[in-house]
Amino acid sequence: MGELLVAADRVVTGRDGECVTDGAVLVRDGLIAAVGPRAEVERAAPDAPVREFPGGTVLPGLIDAHVHLAFDASADPVGALRDADDETVFKGMAERAARAVAAGVTTVRDLGDRNGLALRLRAAIDSGRLPGPRVVSAGTPLTSPGGHCWFLGGEAEGPEALRALVRRNADAGAEVIKVMATGGGLTKGGPATWQAQFTADDLRVVVEEADRAGLPVAVHAHGTDGIEAAVAAGVATIEHCTWMGPDGGFDRREELLERIKAAGIHVCTAASPNWRAFAAHVGPERAAELFSSVRWMAHSGVRLIAGTDAGVPRAEFDKLADSLAFYAHLGVPAPRLVDMATADAADALRVDDVTGRLAAGHRADVLAVDGDPLTDVAALGRVRLVLARGREI
Repeated sequence: MGELLVAADRVVTGRDGECVTDGAVLVRDGLIAAVGPRAEVERAAPDAPVREFPGGTVLPGLIDAHVHLAFDASADPVGALRDADDETVFKGMAERAARAVAAGVTTVRDLGDRNGLALRLRAAIDSGRLPGPRVVSAGTPLTSPGGHCWFLGGEAEGPEALRALVRRNADAGAEVIKVMATGGGLTKGGPATWQAQFTADDLRVVVEEADRAGLPVAVHAHGTDGIEAAVAAGVATIEHCTWMGPDGGFDRREELLERIKAAGIHVCTAASPNWRAFAAHVGPERAAELFSSVRWMAHSGVRLIAGTDAGVPRAEFDKLADSLAFYAHLGVPAPRLVDMATADAADALRVDDVTGRLAAGHRADVLAVDGDPLTDVAALGRVRLVLARGREI
């Protein structure tokens, strides 16, 4: 791969907006070799070719912590998946992965697919046969019989069946275990979205077995009872975390929120890139009510990470910047938004030793954009250069 020096007005070097002005990143053989003021970095490699971005910013490649590459983001992604064979699905997954990385997303966490297709795609991308981000795959998500996303093949009931499915995913190469603690809107005829599918004891079984394999557990939980079971079980991340009650309203519990914070659990609300159209459809008052739980968590100090739920209806794979704009709408400062999609997400996914920061020795996942995302998150959508593992996309 050789060397490349990437220079810009700003280089993001740490959390909370830490950056170097007139900075540069030196990439060598797929890794970051040096980061700092441009003059210093140039001295380390005076003959390296240079890519310059005046007025721009260089930062770590983005991380989308919640996607479903097997879904096509159509009006009926479940039907489209059901009607397609695995080769057709795989081809679509590869195309969607390519779109994501071209938009600056160099890592995705795929939280449920069919027949190990995301693991197969990961191998093809890692080998260089296909372009795409690093895929952190959950394999087959665990669900109750007839539960949310049962059609992906992960129905399990009782401790032995749950343990067996965790082991099967781990043996296949999964890097995270996904479990559906509540129902969800994609599954027609299944449990209500707020309804718990597993007890805290069930989820403890999953966490214990995942711990044996050295894997974190991500729990889909819309309803507050499911959130409470997930916290009691000691999961690593909670997905959606909508705080729904059985009456269709919200059941926000301050004590439970404090337990989430104390346990260091990351929350990925998986805000759709299409949130503006949704808000316009329901009207500003109803939108404010529906968005209030996320605002509450954001301003209470919950460890939020960025995710799009890409693949579900109208959630596209190249729109992470639009999802981050949702949090900006709720008053989250731009430097924190950048952290949510880089260093904080890397911590949650347990890949912080190789990506999520511009640091010597890390994999060369590098993004250059026009403008300053530390003051305007929309700059993340103005992509000028993407390096994934040092390869230019």
